[in-house]
Amino acid sequence: MEGNHVGPFNLGNPGEFTMLELAEVVKETIDSSARIEFKENTADDPHKRKPDITKAKDLLKWEPKISLREGLPLMVEDFRKRVFDN
Repeated sequence: MEGNHVGPFNLGNPGEFTMLELAEVVKETIDSSARIEFKENTADDPHKRKPDITKAKDLLKWEPKISLREGLPLMVEDFRKRVFDN
């Protein structure tokens, strides 16, 4: 990579969703019989989980193109192949 930028880039997905929404998508994708447990937040729990990907967009010309619902099954399939097919 050419350029003068030093430091990390946030490559998260800027779509905001609650932890419950994330847990429900994971449950639907991996194990529909799983039970979601509710726990108290820790003191350092971030209240906002919407990463700022401005640097990645501006300097790398990168942004996510696949939604969580579309991408999670692809990730699970890839992970299962890597773990169980070797």
